Amino acid sequence: MATNLLRRPEVAARAMTDSTARHQVNRAQVDQSRQGAEIVRQRTPALQQVQHTAEFLDLVGACAQFVASAGRIVPGLRGQNYSDDEKATVQRNVARVRAAADWIEGAVATGQVTPEEGLARLLRGE
Repeated sequence: MATNLLRRPEVAARAMTDSTARHQVNRAQVDQSRQGAEIVRQRTPALQQVQHTAEFLDLVGACAQFVASAGRIVPGLRGQNYSDDEKATVQRNVARVRAAADWIEGAVATGQVTPEEGLARLLRGE
């Protein structure tokens, strides 16, 4: 019944002006997509290996991209004078990079991917 009602353009347009209704529709779409993806994963065991490979390549690529960026940027820092605030900002961000690298190493070694609260705050820049 509700789906028939929402098929009417004027009703659908009115529903989309309501932020709660829009949020619920978006949430239902995401839930339905996740359920469909789970069914596909269950029916296609090889898909897990493909996803694993894609995630592995994404992780290695992110690390390589960081190293390449640092290799391009750091040599240009020669002779630059930075204020104490700038130095502190870089130090905070390097600490975040180290924490993220430790998190990656731990996740790969143990399979534990949920960051601890302190790490989560650090990664958020708090």
